[in-house]
Amino acid sequence: MTNIAVQELSVKAAMEKDKEAAFHACALDPLTASVVSLPDIRKMFEELWKAEGDRLSYFDV
Repeated sequence: MTNIAVQELSVKAAMEKDKEAAFHACALDPLTASVVSLPDIRKMFEELWKAEGDRLSYFDV
């Protein structure tokens, strides 16, 4: 069920152009959550979002 929640949040993020749902999907990933703290997941997410910005322009509303 844990993996399904991550997948559902990923789909929600894409369909609703919801950046925060994308972050929640990353934060709920069992492997990520087992080795990285929540503040570090947020930092990593923001760094990746910035690095991939041109590919994520779809999310710009």
